[in-house]
Amino acid sequence: MRVVIAEDDTLLREGLVLLLANEGIEVAAAVDNADDFLAAVAAEAPDAAVVDVRLPPGFTDEGIAAAAAARRDRPGLPVLVLSAYVEDSYATELLASGADGVGYLLKERVGKVGEFLDALHRVVGGGTVMDPEVVSQLMVRRRADDPIRTLTPREREVLALMAEGLANLDIAGRLVVTETAVSKHIRSIFAKLGLAQGDAGHRRVRAVLAYLES
Repeated sequence: MRVVIAEDDTLLREGLVLLLANEGIEVAAAVDNADDFLAAVAAEAPDAAVVDVRLPPGFTDEGIAAAAAARRDRPGLPVLVLSAYVEDSYATELLASGADGVGYLLKERVGKVGEFLDALHRVVGGGTVMDPEVVSQLMVRRRADDPIRTLTPREREVLALMAEGLANLDIAGRLVVTETAVSKHIRSIFAKLGLAQGDAGHRRVRAVLAYLES
């Protein structure tokens, strides 16, 4: 796997380079701004990108914008976005831009090497990964007419784990239920959210988007 990194914090950037190298992952380029990131993606054609939400010069949403631009230029490029704290509007924006192969993690997860690498591999595999803290904070911020409110407590648990990027088998293990039970809950979630079989787009991703939207 070849990865391009965009992170303005020198210590974190170099730490990511070493961490990935120790796992046998090649870092094709490690830069500190959006322009250099886009140039590196174009030149190196990486298998994935790890991008900070906030990059110079404005330190607002330059990383998200650069990630979206990179995916327009290279459709399907897996992108894992890092943020210092929960910014759920950016998480939703990232998913809405094309949700297969995207992830949003808090930077503190980088220190939990196993979690970080698992998230990166899930994203590279085409999955959608959201930081558990983002998921938990969004749980309480629902409109009264939000269809998410029609879900049972167990269905909400299943959807929250889907938002974290877990597959059905992993969800079953986490909840100590059968995979068949998880599949039934997911079918019910799709029905309650109006995500019919014939709907355009990936229903699993559309369900996560519905969960994230305020």
